[in-house]
Amino acid sequence: MKGKWLAKGCLVLLACTLFAGCAARPVQETEQRSNLKVMYSHEISFAQKYGDMFAMNHPNLEIEVVDMQRAYRDRVTTGLSRDEAIAALIEQEQPDVLHLTLEQYADYAAKGKLMQLDPLIERDKYDTGSIYPGLLETLREQGGGKLYGLSPYFRGRALFYNADLFAKYGIEPPHDGMTWQEIFDTARRFPTDGGEDTRVYGFGSGDYGMSMKDLVSSIADTHGLKYLDPKTMKMTLNTESWKQAYQLAKQAVDSGAIHNPKNGGFSSGSMEDYYMSQPFVIGRMAMTVGSPYLLYDIKDAKGQVKDYKPFQIGIAAGPVDPAEPNKSRSIHFDEIYAIRANSPNADAAWEFLKFVNGEEYAKVKSRTIDTAVLSRMVGNREYDGVSLEAFYKLKPDLDGNRAQDEAKIPNDFYDPYQQIVDREIKLVEENKKSIEEALRTIEQESQAVLDKAVKVESTKKKGAESAASGDEAWITLTEEGGGVLVTHP
Repeated sequence: MKGKWLAKGCLVLLACTLFAGCAARPVQETEQRSNLKVMYSHEISFAQKYGDMFAMNHPNLEIEVVDMQRAYRDRVTTGLSRDEAIAALIEQEQPDVLHLTLEQYADYAAKGKLMQLDPLIERDKYDTGSIYPGLLETLREQGGGKLYGLSPYFRGRALFYNADLFAKYGIEPPHDGMTWQEIFDTARRFPTDGGEDTRVYGFGSGDYGMSMKDLVSSIADTHGLKYLDPKTMKMTLNTESWKQAYQLAKQAVDSGAIHNPKNGGFSSGSMEDYYMSQPFVIGRMAMTVGSPYLLYDIKDAKGQVKDYKPFQIGIAAGPVDPAEPNKSRSIHFDEIYAIRANSPNADAAWEFLKFVNGEEYAKVKSRTIDTAVLSRMVGNREYDGVSLEAFYKLKPDLDGNRAQDEAKIPNDFYDPYQQIVDREIKLVEENKKSIEEALRTIEQESQAVLDKAVKVESTKKKGAESAASGDEAWITLTEEGGGVLVTHP
């Protein structure tokens, strides 16, 4: 599906109230209209996030959205991978502005498919000084030293803490660059007595609690541990690093300091019930790791929970891998915009990139909160009185952007693998099996599952290629969905 926006004359007045300088360059009715094709994940979402605001400031640019959902749907019948389906969509629709993941960005830049932005930035004296340095460094590094794209947002996580609880119990509050070991050690200093619905917890999730499996996954992500090598398709779980991650998680769970409700957490009820099920939101948890959107939940809870008691919130950068304390593997860039090489509308495409990555756009959007973080470091950089500085303090560790490797893993592998992990971790939690034994079992059984899934995937691909070439042989493909979501053990 494709959609268009053409700004109406009345919107120009509204634009003037939003963007400084609008009145300085009134739009003339005689100005020539230009067309611009922009690739985005969903047409309606584009209008809400970028399209309407851009149209108000550029009334003579007509935008046509190339909806990426079509590429994902087409994968069912074509047998193409996610990246191959996107490449086919680009080839067919020839969008001027491309929406890319970091892996796609690096690949397209290396193949000369993107327009270099450095000359345009220099020509227009476009200020990049207030853009998150980690983003620009990453994009230049992935572009072979040159800049081919920009991203208005990036995803990141940080350590939130209840400063009032730390003061109450005389415990030093968290600092930037804490490791998981330090976080769990701090969590154990809080009392563990009281009922599940009334006691204080040292650490947990902002959602439904954290099991040993959840903790292992979080530790593994931070430390860059991989459960398999996508190049060799061999499991890599039975290692000393994984053993240490399991031990750290089990010790944390056994301490009683981690919120892990027996009933699994909130399942249904009112908004008040929902917020009451989250100890950090209502002030009964010392620390949690989350995105900026957690601040919205806390603000909303003030109006949803009867007799809500506000508390002082702090945010520290982390958690980090002790081997790389100034970096974070939880920083991801998956909304990069670039101009397609040889685009006939390069100037209009550059106007779009400048706008959505500009200071005025960031100032307007900073009034709201999202799961992602604005790349432009402008304004107060806070929400509801809480500073967001912590999200900008660490550098990205590209080892955390593993989507390209994970896309090679067959979808049929994940469910059986998770079942094996769930079974073995439960045995470890119940002290019926040692961590060493559990890891050996997970690796051996998962390898058999992976080998089988690789063979099935290969057969599917051959069938799709055969059908595409006109051969009679045909294999019906099962729908794979729009992407790959990996949950570590």
